[in-house]
Amino acid sequence: MSQVHRRRFLDTSAKGALAGLALNSFASTGRAQGANSRIVVGVMGLSRGRALAVGFAKQPNVEVKYVCDTDSTRSESAVKLVEGTAKKAPQAITDFRRILDDKDVDILVCAAPNHWHAPATIMACNAGKHVYVEKPCSHNPHEGELMVQAARKHNRCVQMGSQRRSGDGFKRAMQELRDGVIGRVYLSKSWYLAIRGEIGRGTPADPPAALDYDLWQGPAPRTPYISNRIHYNWHWFWQWGNGELGNNGVHTLDLCRWGLNADYPIRVSSSGGRYRYNDDQETPDTHTVCFEFEGDRKAVWEGTSCNRHGSGFVAFYGEKGAMDLDQNGGYRIYDGPKDKLIREETASSRGDNEHFANLLDAIRNDDPSRLNAEIEIGHKSTLLCHLGNIAHRTGHVLNCNKKNGHILYDDKAMELWKREYAPDWEPKVL
Repeated sequence: MSQVHRRRFLDTSAKGALAGLALNSFASTGRAQGANSRIVVGVMGLSRGRALAVGFAKQPNVEVKYVCDTDSTRSESAVKLVEGTAKKAPQAITDFRRILDDKDVDILVCAAPNHWHAPATIMACNAGKHVYVEKPCSHNPHEGELMVQAARKHNRCVQMGSQRRSGDGFKRAMQELRDGVIGRVYLSKSWYLAIRGEIGRGTPADPPAALDYDLWQGPAPRTPYISNRIHYNWHWFWQWGNGELGNNGVHTLDLCRWGLNADYPIRVSSSGGRYRYNDDQETPDTHTVCFEFEGDRKAVWEGTSCNRHGSGFVAFYGEKGAMDLDQNGGYRIYDGPKDKLIREETASSRGDNEHFANLLDAIRNDDPSRLNAEIEIGHKSTLLCHLGNIAHRTGHVLNCNKKNGHILYDDKAMELWKREYAPDWEPKVL
């Protein structure tokens, strides 16, 4: 993207955001009020975004107007997918800023790579849009803090895609923990098991003709195109991704934090590395992270990306017993002294559709407090992943401020609190 184009867009966005401050809520604009009001959506990033586009298209009185990906073949194929669901074809685009410029759009759905999550969300809030942002909500801790600021300043509903926050089984399980079914909860454990293969050694190459690689990089500092990074393996490079901890650990750690009723940790330690393959990947494939919270509470996450032996999702340990929680919200309660199963509750949905509906309800009522995974909740859970990765990358045990999660007495670790950005792309709350 040319410097002239960047300056023109930033200037336009800044003016639009300032104008939008006077018309900051749906109550003042008169749009999207009431339970039956029409809501217009644009979806950015068409890997996970394909399922999100279909999910939103199935919601009552919702129009998916745009499907966007920097790879034009993806956006074009997504049109048919959404049209088959909604009986109306969205527009296929490659630059998500067209979504922000369209005054008819109410929601940006951001499912682009992780390095885009926070910048796109902040730009969307500046432009007066609400946001559904995939997990992890940010690429680094500083961005998460900015996302909370942007949502608050512009009174936008920003929901992170931790859909289990809206699943009925998970909500029942958490209420049981609150009611003391296993006594005071002091420990939670979580797991992610997979069989990922090696990615080999990439070579410099020209980007595919259908891919706008410059825009794909967006806020990230520019690097040459390498053959084995896109469309999925970027997860395993610090430049764009957050490893398995940010990719899948965030789901279970969000549940751990919810069940423990914990906010920010006071101590974080990490152990692991790249043990399975000798290839280009930078992030750990074998990783254990421990998080300690005030009040004698602890969470542990274990990820084995290249070996699926074992079982487990999330478990809670209390003074009177334990609870196992599965991926769909079913749970089993055990007594303490005999470790005997005393009750089992089943569930069949992890909460995707309910999560979309929850966002739409909050928007129609102009009330972000209705959100099940409002961005501050999302930031706190994502921050655990960032802190675990920082502990891994520095080799340090991190001591953290219990009020905001900031790392104490460790300048080297705090250097990873934020990142460098490509010129004119650093996210700012306007």
